[in-house]
Amino acid sequence: MQTILQPGGAEQTINKSRFIATAEHADDERSTVMCITRLAHQYRDASHIAFAFRLKTPQGIIQRFNDAGEPSGTAGKPILQYLEGRDIINICVAVVRYYGGINLGTGGLARAYGGTAKQAIESANLIPYVEMARLQLRLGYADFDLFSRELARINGQILDKQFAEHIDVLIHVPAHEAEALRERFGK
Repeated sequence: MQTILQPGGAEQTINKSRFIATAEHADDERSTVMCITRLAHQYRDASHIAFAFRLKTPQGIIQRFNDAGEPSGTAGKPILQYLEGRDIINICVAVVRYYGGINLGTGGLARAYGGTAKQAIESANLIPYVEMARLQLRLGYADFDLFSRELARINGQILDKQFAEHIDVLIHVPAHEAEALRERFGK
């Protein structure tokens, strides 16, 4: 499984139609809606804005696509098929089309949308997906420096910390490291 770290984009003209694709990270359906809404605002005069997304949730993988008025299965579906084939999650890919006056046919549309999306994804920075977990710990002040170094080593991050008699921290860590961290530093 892979996910996107940095966004990517691509543009190509096929038989006078202009296709502009963007690939962005998305954590949830709300962020995909924000991405599509932003593009709809930015490209108000576009003929179509087709998209697909895949999200990893606690209930499993959610994936959806929209052909945006193009013939069924010719726009959003080729985008989604590429995401499935590469097993990319937590991503939203949209392709904006400005119609150029020449009909591409269903096969031509599928190749145009899928190909432009593929270029955008390939221009993005993809990384292996790592399942993350949130963990609440209570630390002694003497342990905090060692804990901070260990957290940096495993690419975790502190989401919140409260200083009182102890230090209460809420952290985001790779799920496979959570139990070992809890055993080592949990009180």
